[in-house]
Amino acid sequence: MTKLDAVMEEQRHWQKIVGLSTVPELNHVIRDGHVTEVIHVSEALQERKFAAVADQILSSGCRIVLLAGPSSSGKTTTSKRIAVQLGAVGLRPRMISMDNYFVNREDTPRDEKGDYDYECLQALDVDLFNEHLQTLLNGGSVSLPKYNFQTGHRESSGTQTQLSEKEVLIIEGIHALNPDLTPQIPRCQKYQLYVSALTTIQLDEHHRISTSDNRLLRRIIRDYKFRGYSATETIRRWPSVRAGEEKWIFPYQENCDRMINSALLYELAVLRRYVLPLLEEVPESEPEYEEALRLRQLVGFFEPIPDKQIPPVSLLREFLGGSSFHY
Repeated sequence: MTKLDAVMEEQRHWQKIVGLSTVPELNHVIRDGHVTEVIHVSEALQERKFAAVADQILSSGCRIVLLAGPSSSGKTTTSKRIAVQLGAVGLRPRMISMDNYFVNREDTPRDEKGDYDYECLQALDVDLFNEHLQTLLNGGSVSLPKYNFQTGHRESSGTQTQLSEKEVLIIEGIHALNPDLTPQIPRCQKYQLYVSALTTIQLDEHHRISTSDNRLLRRIIRDYKFRGYSATETIRRWPSVRAGEEKWIFPYQENCDRMINSALLYELAVLRRYVLPLLEEVPESEPEYEEALRLRQLVGFFEPIPDKQIPPVSLLREFLGGSSFHY
C-alpha cells in the first residue's frame, strides 16, 4: 500500500467512526444543528496529526524538516501548526523560505512559451541553498538571502543566522521532496513531509469529489481575498498550475516520511458561501464559464456552514482570513 492509499484509508476509517461519508449525511447534521461537534472533532483529529509529526521529528533527531505539497494544500498553515507542536516538545522551529533562493530574474530558465519558469528547480540557487544548510548544521553562521520580487534580484538580508542546539529548520516549498534540492544533505538528517487536500467525503455512495476541485475552490477564494485575482483568472491559470504539479511535486510525494491530509470533512460546506458569489461573476462569454458552472453545481450540493464556527487556528483560515497566524 502506498502512503497515499494509507492516508485515504485512515480518513475513511475516521469517517465511519463519526458516521459521515457522504454529502447528504453531512447536510442532515447541518440541518439538525449538530455540525459544531463535527467541526470540533475534525479539527482535533488534524491537530493530533500535527502533534504526531512533532513527536516523530523529535525522536528522529533531524534538524531539517522539508515540507512539500501542491497548490492550496495548506502548506503554510501546516508548517506553522507543526512549529507550535515542536515548541510543545522542547524544540525551537526556525522557518526558511525557499523563495529567497531564487536566482536573479535574468538567469531564470524560460518555459516552452518563452516565459520565466519560476516553478522549475533550476529557478533556485541549489548550490547556495545547500551550502547554507550545511554551514548551519555544522554550527556555523550564514547571512540568509532575501529575494526582492520587485527588482527580480536576490539581496542580503543583513542579518547573520546560526542554529542553536534545540533549533530545527522548517523549509516549505514545491521542491522540498525532490532529492536534487538537497543532494549534499544525508537523507538521515532530513524529515520529509507531504501535505495535500485529499477530499474523502463523497457526493453519494458512488461518486467521489475530486481532490483537485477542493484545492481549486480554496485557491479561488484565497486569490480573490489576498491577491486581487478574479475567479475567471484563477480558473484560467489552473491548468498550468496542475501541469507544474504533475512535473515537480507528485512524482516525489512517496519520498516523504509522513503524508498529511489537510482536507477537513466539513470544509466544502464552509467554502460554499465564499466561493459561490465569485463563481457567479464569471461571464458566460468567457471560456472559463463552463468550469465555473460545474463548480457552482458542486458546492450547491452542500448546506452552508457559517464561518464564525471555524477556529482561528484552523487550516481553513489560510484561505478564508481571520487566522491567528501571520502570513
